[in-house]
Amino acid sequence: MTTVRTVYVNGEFLPEDQAHVSIFDRGFLMADGVYEVVSVLDGKLLDFAGHMARLERSLAELQIPNPLSAEEYLAIHRDLVARNEITDGLVYLQVTRGNPGDRDFAYPSADTPQTVVMFTQSKPGLADAPAARTGWKVISVEDLRWHRRDIKTVQLLYPSMAKMEAKARGVDDAWLVEDGKVTEGTSNNAYIVKDGKIITRQLSQDILHGITRAAVLRFAREAQMQVEERSFTIEEAQSADEAFVTSASAFVMPVVEVDGQPVGTGQVGQVATRLREIYLEESRKAVV
Repeated sequence: MTTVRTVYVNGEFLPEDQAHVSIFDRGFLMADGVYEVVSVLDGKLLDFAGHMARLERSLAELQIPNPLSAEEYLAIHRDLVARNEITDGLVYLQVTRGNPGDRDFAYPSADTPQTVVMFTQSKPGLADAPAARTGWKVISVEDLRWHRRDIKTVQLLYPSMAKMEAKARGVDDAWLVEDGKVTEGTSNNAYIVKDGKIITRQLSQDILHGITRAAVLRFAREAQMQVEERSFTIEEAQSADEAFVTSASAFVMPVVEVDGQPVGTGQVGQVATRLREIYLEESRKAVV
């Protein structure tokens, strides 16, 4: 028997099969909305404050008013985790510009209520993913997305296409490449390690300002690891000692192959393994 989840839509907790959003919602018609994904470990939320700060920034960049306070979002997150008995998993939050009652390229009036949708996904053993011990294989794909990737919008079609190309070619993910340099993965930030130095692209409008990225780099520096924020090529990645990605759901995930070429020994490396340990250990201390 399939358990029916409880989800949140515009102030109501509903069974998922009774939840509805208008066909005129701009999130549906225009991808006019933003989202966040918060990981849950042992029933607690990771990096919640960081995700709320990024949500606020994304909404502001699109001139969408934030309909709820951080405290209200926190209460709803906790309520959904409890109602759905989530031990390990994810809470997905989406805020759109709302339903203006018709379709138009122009933004609706400022008093149009935003749409807020939230739901959980159960992921037992999220922190103990077997892939962390074997590593991911990735391919490179041309980055054809729009140039405001720093805004975490719901327009995810191209990353989805890249992910499907990776699956079709029998690997785990794709790294997106623009002007010869890696921007990021389909849903993660990308890194290489060379001579003990962690290298990852600097923050700009070209990449998402990852919450896990920020935490991992902070922990790396606190552990006296060298960090260099700059772009790198696929060729650099193939000749690196290690590679890895970070995201809210993958945490720190080693990458052992790029475009068919092994990275380093072709095995999971020590830096990525240690960073994953540190991230999980430190993040668990700060859960809410």
